[in-house]
Amino acid sequence: MASDSINSTSPGRFLLPLGIGTALSLMGDATLYVVLPTHTDQAGIVLASVGILLGANRFIRLVLNGLSGVAFDRGRRRGLFLVALLVGVLSTAIYAATRGFWALLFGRLVWGLAWSGIWVGGTTIILDVSSEQERGRWVGLYQSWFLFGSSFGALAGGVLTDWLGYGVTMWVATGVSALGLIIATALLPEAHSPRTNPASVETSVSHARLWYSHPNLWIATLVHGLNRLAFAGVLAATVALLVETHLQGHSAIIGTATVTGLLLAARSVFSMIAAPLAGTLSDRTGNRWIAVLGGLGMAAASMFLVGLPSLTAAMIGILSSAFATGFLQSPVAAITGDVASGQRRGRAVGFLQTGGDLGSAIGPPLAYALLPVIGLSGLYGALGAFFLLNLAGISWLLRSGLVSVENARFRKPIP
Repeated sequence: MASDSINSTSPGRFLLPLGIGTALSLMGDATLYVVLPTHTDQAGIVLASVGILLGANRFIRLVLNGLSGVAFDRGRRRGLFLVALLVGVLSTAIYAATRGFWALLFGRLVWGLAWSGIWVGGTTIILDVSSEQERGRWVGLYQSWFLFGSSFGALAGGVLTDWLGYGVTMWVATGVSALGLIIATALLPEAHSPRTNPASVETSVSHARLWYSHPNLWIATLVHGLNRLAFAGVLAATVALLVETHLQGHSAIIGTATVTGLLLAARSVFSMIAAPLAGTLSDRTGNRWIAVLGGLGMAAASMFLVGLPSLTAAMIGILSSAFATGFLQSPVAAITGDVASGQRRGRAVGFLQTGGDLGSAIGPPLAYALLPVIGLSGLYGALGAFFLLNLAGISWLLRSGLVSVENARFRKPIP
């Protein structure tokens, strides 16, 4: 079946500038996750507000993702993506120039606006310019750039904060984000909406809006939401506290922020390997759910390990959770591309991302609310049990035939 891509240009020409722009835009956000829980005094806030600040950008995206999807379906995708990168630079500059809860909250909301455009737009473009037979691999490679950005930001942000302090590090992050904008502006080809492309014509008006009712999209969105809640929400927001707990009573050569950054960076490196691997697996088997179920199993095991009192077990769990993240993110994005055609793909990606943002937005405040009640070990154990529950539920849906297993190689997507 022919691809419904919007350009005949090689996907690689889009992947490089999209990937670099996306990765470098994450410097400020990744740094905040590493240092904010332990540098509240330098940021001018109290610990109780950390969860709200780390989740605020995701709550606003619950509204913005759908609007972003509509915009990318109808407008010039290159221009919209570059504007989103620019807004991301401005949000990081706000972190650097201001202190206090309300100023940081405003910066986080601005970042939410930026990331809606960056991630929905970038993913939509990659899904459009890649063929159905290789969609999982290309999505996985784009995911790797995102994970590289998280890794680079966590490591560099943690180290720089220990060396230079919170304020200077945020100005460095602003410069890094601006560099990503410059590179994307220079290298990203024009990417037109399928609506303006004569080669892409809507052929079935009666099915034009059915993408949102497809069971595969709903299950993929549920999985994406759980993935983001556990790893981008709870784990990312509490790993600094976990490290601090294990380092108590020990003479540490390097600071807590540096150790936290190293762990989050190592997680992202592992995920960078897993994401394209899972995407390629879903392409070759014709069943993207195999990778999803594998990711859910790894996620459950990793959460149980992180919750153990042993430092070694916790470190293994943190690193193994990286493979789970990669194995979950790529297939669900590819499933979304299979479900919706290019003319509706921006909205479908926005829907998927809204589910992910709901999970990741709930994660930090939920974690900090439950910590006094069940502690870190109980929190991670509960997440492990929830992953197992979802694994069992999706397995049953697949066996019962309520969720289809074939990817776009074997069927025509809903227009």
